[in-house]
Amino acid sequence: MKRSRRCSALAVLCLSLIPAQTVPGEERSPRAWRAGVAKVAITPGEPIWMAGYASRNRPSEGKVHDLWAKALALEDPSGRRMVLITTDLIGFSRSLAEQVAQRVRQHGGLSRNRLMLTSSHTHTGPVIRDSLIDMYDLSPQQAETVNRYTATLADRLVALVNEALKGLAPAKLSYGKGQVDFAINRRQAALAGVRIGLNPRGPVDRSVPVLGIEDGQGKLHAVLFGYACHNTTMTGEHYRLGGDYAGFAQIALEQKYPGAMALFVTGCGADANPHPRGTVELAEQHGRSLAQEVSRVLGNPMETIHPSLKIRLERIDLPLVVPSREEFQKRLEEKDVYRQRHARRMLGLLEVKKKIPGEYSYPIQVCQLGRELTLVALAGEVVVDYALRLQRELKVKTLWPVGYANDVFAYIPSVRILREGGYEALQSGIYYGVPGPFAEAVEDLIVGKVKAMTAKLQQ
Repeated sequence: MKRSRRCSALAVLCLSLIPAQTVPGEERSPRAWRAGVAKVAITPGEPIWMAGYASRNRPSEGKVHDLWAKALALEDPSGRRMVLITTDLIGFSRSLAEQVAQRVRQHGGLSRNRLMLTSSHTHTGPVIRDSLIDMYDLSPQQAETVNRYTATLADRLVALVNEALKGLAPAKLSYGKGQVDFAINRRQAALAGVRIGLNPRGPVDRSVPVLGIEDGQGKLHAVLFGYACHNTTMTGEHYRLGGDYAGFAQIALEQKYPGAMALFVTGCGADANPHPRGTVELAEQHGRSLAQEVSRVLGNPMETIHPSLKIRLERIDLPLVVPSREEFQKRLEEKDVYRQRHARRMLGLLEVKKKIPGEYSYPIQVCQLGRELTLVALAGEVVVDYALRLQRELKVKTLWPVGYANDVFAYIPSVRILREGGYEALQSGIYYGVPGPFAEAVEDLIVGKVKAMTAKLQQ
């Protein structure tokens, strides 16, 4: 009996000497994550049409600073992985996102649901093929430049994912949140309805979520941060490529923390603009204030994220209100060249397919990091109402809403905004090539799907 007790005691001692991540069923060490990062410059090597403003009438003329694509790879102790890509781009078209995901799956074995593709939505970046297709009247030569750039971009993104995965090494993840105040609601009431302007009383999300990634020696390896505001400090008269305030913020952080990588994701800020705006200097000012707040959060106690990774990507059909053939024909007689262009394409679609799709297959991605943090990545230009509602209704400890993810194909208005009207609800779809505005059911459908996906991850 005594010998048995000595053996049991010895067994307990031996188990205590085994690293925590190798003991089945035991609570994992906060440092049991593995993380890898990589980045690549994606600045076009030739003049190219710039994305975001219909008023531009010529290609780019140099750069303010380089544009970047960056990747953060994460792996938990069970071997579950994901890669988050951030880019200084207007947004991923569906065709580009799916091409990159398919090639990553073929070459690296990472399934589609484990790849999150995001963009800063800078309006001083290049046009991407199949994005905002009815905004630009490109010549054949300009269109070929866009096609050539998009193909090269896809190659770089695939290589970027593989590089980040190869760099996986022990890491610790921590979360904190700050706030900066330069975002302002842009939906201003006017006699003719809602116009883009300044609405100081309108809803806005000014929070700054921050995820710090330390290496095995406790040194900052990377920082992921976000803000829910358009990257439109530099307006349509600017013709130099750049990342706007988000680009300047990343530059400032990488200068402050040598060797660390800064990655930015845009929140649900489709109805928010920077204020004030209009100059490169203001973009740098906003970027500097954002970087300072991220640094302040990093310098204070943050919540440790326990090493467990769960992620899902699912789709839901969102209903559209499609105009009749007669309505599209009437638009051909209007003076608005964008509505004419859109109408011609819709009528051409009717000739070929006999029907215009009345819904859009919408991707939603939910990622849980430990018990502490849930990222909800929504496609399109998502207005702030979604973030505020999910904050109220989603039963998670900490929510990080991400917009402009996986497929930037339209604005995603709430019921309130659809009833108010204005650019986000009615006019923007013309530039994106969406057949018609969304039906009011869209908000409940998206929120309901997010809730259902989150519940599955919590099981």
